[in-house]
Amino acid sequence: MDACFDLRENAERMADIIDLSLLADARRYFTKLLDARGLSYFLQKDGHRLFHIEPSKVDLVVRTAIRMRTDEQPKPHPKAVDHCRQEIRRELIRLVASAMLQTGL
Repeated sequence: MDACFDLRENAERMADIIDLSLLADARRYFTKLLDARGLSYFLQKDGHRLFHIEPSKVDLVVRTAIRMRTDEQPKPHPKAVDHCRQEIRRELIRLVASAMLQTGL
């Protein structure tokens, strides 16, 4: 078996720690917020770029998921929080790209 145990190589591909419960909670809250406010809520209102994701809204989703955890659950690892933030951002990018294709941009 040729297994790679170099931690630096693993860090380039994915987070070392993925908190699945945090990710599930963040996706659940993201879906609720998306249904209630729409995709435009996550986009910057000012600026010259039409479809620019506002980072503070992505942080809002992740922070809310962290805040809603029970007392029994430990505080999430910083790398797990970063991974969760990246996953929510990827989902937003996918939705924005879909919206751009629908409008013909």
